[in-house]
Amino acid sequence: MGPRSMKSVRLCPYAASLAAALALGGCFHPLYGTLADGGAGVQSELEAIAVDPIPDRIGHYLGDELIFRLNGTANQITPKYHLLVTTSEGTSTALVDTLEASATAATLTTTATYRLMPAAGGAPIAYGTVTSTASYDRFQQRYTNIRASKNAEIRNAGVLADLIKTRLAAALVPKT
Repeated sequence: MGPRSMKSVRLCPYAASLAAALALGGCFHPLYGTLADGGAGVQSELEAIAVDPIPDRIGHYLGDELIFRLNGTANQITPKYHLLVTTSEGTSTALVDTLEASATAATLTTTATYRLMPAAGGAPIAYGTVTSTASYDRFQQRYTNIRASKNAEIRNAGVLADLIKTRLAAALVPKT
């Protein structure tokens, strides 16, 4: 083999990748983009989700985050779907100060289980479980620890809302 043929052998994988990319280029479209035929996109479907009340303090934060992320426009849209969410929390302390015999940090783990149900009734369209963790420092002052824990809950609620929104959007993509 001459030097020219060795160069073409090295370029062959790149040429195959370029050919595959060109062939599949029209198959993908953005998740939140509008449809080529002018139909409603995923965002209009997300706006039609009514978030049912979620119990507990974390449920309050998560419900507010979901309502804002799904329909931040404040438009009153007739719901096509109902989102049912349940939550659970757990706190773990990995670091303990040996002199004071108290935890110096904690990790709050929040899990949300969701089901997207059609408003007319029927089988769930999407369901699943998402988890988020947030760490925070612990101090000797009790109220400082309470506020730090609350801030961790708020951070977890935002992350969980993003995860749920993305999974719902993927489930509601119109099949083309």
